[in-house]
Amino acid sequence: MAFVSLFTSFVLCLFLTANATVATSPPTAQAPRPSPSPHHHHPPAPAPSHLPVRKMVAVQGVVYCKSCKYRGVDTLTGATPLAGAVVKLQCNNSKTSMEEKKTSDKNGYFFFMPQKLTTSGSHKCKVFLVSSPSAACNVPTNLHGGALGAILLREPVDARSKPLPFELFTVGPFAFDAAKKLPCHY
Repeated sequence: MAFVSLFTSFVLCLFLTANATVATSPPTAQAPRPSPSPHHHHPPAPAPSHLPVRKMVAVQGVVYCKSCKYRGVDTLTGATPLAGAVVKLQCNNSKTSMEEKKTSDKNGYFFFMPQKLTTSGSHKCKVFLVSSPSAACNVPTNLHGGALGAILLREPVDARSKPLPFELFTVGPFAFDAAKKLPCHY
């Protein structure tokens, strides 16, 4: 008897749920829509406002002379800044290519700000070590891509500082190794 009462309650519940669904369903017939006027024109869609902004590009880095003690090892332990080192920025765009050379200052620092390079083409650029002014430290290493070409890495922007008129990228630090003929005294 309890089973019949439970079954009856279950069927009644299903029946009430089905009726509630039918009662709340929208009517299937819709009123006809008026046809658009042949003289009515829709305004053009606005241009997207999220297009990337092209900014001029600047590239910075530092060149070191590695310690003779660590010749052949990828480390800057004991390294000193190398003044007068020549580095090259090379960009191979599909339309044009660009090449610029800079010399590092007394702190080994160099800075490029090419006139025609924007953020849209920066991914096609690399920076290479070219030459060292020192006969004792003149073997280019591939530390951070110096010998084979380092890709430009976007410098994080500090929200507290005043915005720069260019997008700053960094490469390196690069290093020249001590000359192989140079005796190294430990």
